Amino acid sequence: MKAKTSSSLSPWDIPESFQSLALKPVVVAVAGNPNVGKSTLINALAGVRLQVGNWPGVTVEKKTASCQYRGSRVVFVDLPGVYSLSPYSQEEIIARDFLISGEPDVIINVVDATNLERNIYFTLQLLEIGIPVIVALNMFDEAREKQFRIDTEAMATMLGADVIPTVATQREGLDTLLEKTLAAAAAPVGVKPAGVNYGSDIEEAVHRLSTDLLEREPGIMGKYPRRWLAIKVIEGDAGVLKAIGMAPEDPVRLSATRHLREAHGEDMESLVADLRYGLSSGLVREALSKPVRNKIELTERIDAVVLNRYFGLPFFFIAMWFIFKLTFDISAPFTDWIDGAVSGPLTRQAAFLLTGAGAPAWTVSLAAEGVIGGVGFVLAFTPAIFAMMFFITFLEGSGYMARAAFIMDRAMHAIGLHGRSFIPMLMGFGCNVPAIYATRTLENERDKALTALLIPLMSCGARLPVYVLFTAAFFTASAGTVLWSLYVLGIFLAVLVGMIFKKTLFRGASPLFIMELPPYRLPTLRSLTIHTWEKGKHFLIKAGTYIFAVTIIFWFLLNMPWGVVEKRDSYLGQAGQAMTTVFAPLGFGTWEAAASLISGVIAKEIVVGSMAQIYGVKDEKNKEEGNPSLVSDLKETGGYFFVACRQAVGNVFATIGVASLAAEEKEESAGLKPVLAKTFTPLSAYAFMAFVLLYMPCFVVLIAMRQEFGTWKWAGIAVLYQTGLAWGTAFVIYQGGRLIGLT
Repeated sequence: MKAKTSSSLSPWDIPESFQSLALKPVVVAVAGNPNVGKSTLINALAGVRLQVGNWPGVTVEKKTASCQYRGSRVVFVDLPGVYSLSPYSQEEIIARDFLISGEPDVIINVVDATNLERNIYFTLQLLEIGIPVIVALNMFDEAREKQFRIDTEAMATMLGADVIPTVATQREGLDTLLEKTLAAAAAPVGVKPAGVNYGSDIEEAVHRLSTDLLEREPGIMGKYPRRWLAIKVIEGDAGVLKAIGMAPEDPVRLSATRHLREAHGEDMESLVADLRYGLSSGLVREALSKPVRNKIELTERIDAVVLNRYFGLPFFFIAMWFIFKLTFDISAPFTDWIDGAVSGPLTRQAAFLLTGAGAPAWTVSLAAEGVIGGVGFVLAFTPAIFAMMFFITFLEGSGYMARAAFIMDRAMHAIGLHGRSFIPMLMGFGCNVPAIYATRTLENERDKALTALLIPLMSCGARLPVYVLFTAAFFTASAGTVLWSLYVLGIFLAVLVGMIFKKTLFRGASPLFIMELPPYRLPTLRSLTIHTWEKGKHFLIKAGTYIFAVTIIFWFLLNMPWGVVEKRDSYLGQAGQAMTTVFAPLGFGTWEAAASLISGVIAKEIVVGSMAQIYGVKDEKNKEEGNPSLVSDLKETGGYFFVACRQAVGNVFATIGVASLAAEEKEESAGLKPVLAKTFTPLSAYAFMAFVLLYMPCFVVLIAMRQEFGTWKWAGIAVLYQTGLAWGTAFVIYQGGRLIGLT
């Protein structure tokens, strides 16, 4: 029988050389610079989304995925995107510690095929570790489009590592990549990659140090890769020297590097870096040929506008306005549909079933008004959350968000920060919690703390349900503009507060800002879907966990002591009444508004759920006598869904103004909007939304601050200054509006 060749094997066939791998998982470290497509590559290789956890001892996300291939379980570990393995940031420390831990069997180095020289510098550092390295030349399709010719065989020869062209989004080259990865893992123990040669001077010092350290500290040499350790000792890496108990002036180090210091000076770190850059540059010259440029690249043509000194900032605000307009116009019909289904058919059917089962009246009320009315009304704003996350994901994937950070650099300098701090702040538009954690990428504690204090002023997705509710009730004809103005208000106040903090709590010069701008790309629908879900699912998780718990607690507070007739006399009502004098100057001095704001301390989206319970909104059909018809309710709900779809499509293609077709809805429809129109005015409604935007961060954000900085100090400052800022801003909006005749 003719044996199968490797290329004709299916993923389930097990070549003889791979049989040893079936005994334990093959751990593959996936390393590379930022924005090279590591996560996309892993998703394509494993066929599943990355599982997210935390690295031991820190809150940096650890992403892994696994698959079965040729009888082996392959575990991919997505390392943080870094430019080097020097321990200058937490991400670099995590990546380096994992790579030298002995845990990975193989390293897949993902390289941007359109930017070889910068990426190969990192490849050379990986080769020093001594673990088999497979180079995945990702985004090879973009290199082809630019008419780059890359000699992968020459690259492989010079690096001493396999080089595989890949296009992760199209699965191009991935089977070959997996084959080479498993082959490297199955290589006999002791077979090391050839690596690169840094020249006789360095190589002699590496050999001498390896020998001397092995004689003096055999235990240390067994703990770390020998060649990597020797190079780090030559460089004078402070972290490595401390780990092995060696001083920079240690005789062993000085003896091994004496010739280098005499020939090249004292700065060994710069010497080794120069050698890496030289090798990287030479390799690229040998392996890459580019066509003579006779036209301006598309990226450069777009950047001429979006990065323009005068047009860049207006373009950013116009882009954000367009996002908010689309978010409202697309989501509003579906929000109304879910709201109608929750307050109508779902509530009717739940009450009917519980009553028929003999449940007491308070249980029926708890289920229908507390759980369904509270959680259900919060879930009604799911379309708005996912629409917003979709558009933000699109801007991130296209490469524009990096430009947004760049153009905001000048404004950030005014508050003592730089454009890199704007990246966590941009993340805050989705959720403030991961944005707080993202501050760890900043270089010093001053920048981290100041950025963390400003992030809660970025309007997160949890506040969006409040905005959508009030804009639909009071500003339907200008909903997109009103939404946009709230986000701009948050940014403006962040700059203002930052300037104050710069002169008080955080004195010091603004740091320099150097940032790589990725080329513009059109994100794939699959990528958009995955990342939108990852961002938006937390809203659903919260709705099913502590929002569920809080709505039940609120129902009891709203209905106790037992037998209370008026909700204003309940425990919650009494608490709200005690706070009315505080909010009266802001235009919403009612116990209902005050009580709903209390719930926002837990999570901002609970404000709308609390309002649904407090106002006790019910569909008029729920009051009709007789048993509700399930078939009729299903037909009604399905019919309104198609109406919502038609309205959403119509809104997208509307070309005049920002008014959405949601304005054509029936005024008699169930929901909070008619009730709010009786208790708020447009002016007080806007003041209320501004207060929700600015007042103290939700509890989970405060916990994130405590975890990130190890103290409650910054969380406490955030609570105090934001609550004061919220009251002052709402006061100016309401009282100032009244002075000029607004209502």
